Amino acid sequence: MSNGIAMIVGLGNPGPQYEANRHNAGALLLAALVHSQRGSLRPEARFKGQVGRVDIGGQEVRLLFPSTFMNKSGDAVQPMAQFYKLEPAQILVAYDELDLPLGTTRLKSGGGHGGHNGVRDIIRALGSADFLRLRLGIGHPGHADKVLGHVLGDFSRAEQALIDEEFHKALAVLPLLVQGKLQLAMNQLHTTPKPATPDSGADSTTPKDL
Repeated sequence: MSNGIAMIVGLGNPGPQYEANRHNAGALLLAALVHSQRGSLRPEARFKGQVGRVDIGGQEVRLLFPSTFMNKSGDAVQPMAQFYKLEPAQILVAYDELDLPLGTTRLKSGGGHGGHNGVRDIIRALGSADFLRLRLGIGHPGHADKVLGHVLGDFSRAEQALIDEEFHKALAVLPLLVQGKLQLAMNQLHTTPKPATPDSGADSTTPKDL
């Protein structure tokens, strides 16, 4: 069994009203990957999502955008991982991260859910937190009362330019992740100096139905 990633999950909420939301950063990253590979995603009822596959570095990689809402993401990830006999460490989950500034992207292996309900549900469904995470910074609005409007708001034109640049950087390290070279991928992605992370004491919890 390969030590590299064999499945990429882009988290978000389904429906056109959510498509450009900051909360859909993971799904937008997945769409950018599909576009770069001239591929496509198709609905697959048994996996409760839209699925596809691409060739990255000579390896076939499965793609998934859960059609469940964010807080039920695990209901899509678990059956697909089980069907293809994938270990958690072979799964990369891309998602929005409130506690990273916009224009900052970080790779992480394992750990907690950090208040992100999509990640929380995947941990529940897999019974493991040992999957890779691609954390796409969307910035924190500064107060817990503003989080809902922030995550469900669309990227502005200027913000979209920044996130598109981060997508480009993230896609560039995928061949290393497929080869199981996590540290090299981290070194490459994390090299550019980034703004300081917002106060870790900020409340980053998102509503449970998102």
